[in-house]
Amino acid sequence: MASRLNPYIRFNGTARQAIEFYQSVFGGSMTMSTFGEFGQEGTPFADQIMHAQLESDAGYTLMASDTPPGMPYNPGDTITISLSGDDGEELQGYWAKLAEGGKVEVPLEKQMWGDTFGALTDRFGVNWMVNIAG
Repeated sequence: MASRLNPYIRFNGTARQAIEFYQSVFGGSMTMSTFGEFGQEGTPFADQIMHAQLESDAGYTLMASDTPPGMPYNPGDTITISLSGDDGEELQGYWAKLAEGGKVEVPLEKQMWGDTFGALTDRFGVNWMVNIAG
């Protein structure tokens, strides 16, 4: 798989409803994972969406999540650009360049779901996530 550039929208507890709505608009297949499925069971946010992905019939990819616990939710600051794929060298190169002069929020490292993932805000205030398939 080549690298892909996808919009990633954060919600404040309504990600499930939003991604289901987008599926009714664009069609396609959807996957969702909750915070509870990744070790946060028994918490007030266990049923909230940690990650949702819609692959539309037209080939669009839309990703979404509820704002993770501990992260501020600022309406207007809810879109993140997501780079994903399996070309680790290419994606690590993008990461390094985007991080120059920016702020790393989550270091680019192996995550509990098996992929290498990181999140940062670049020097211009744009939010980015990089996910390298495991």
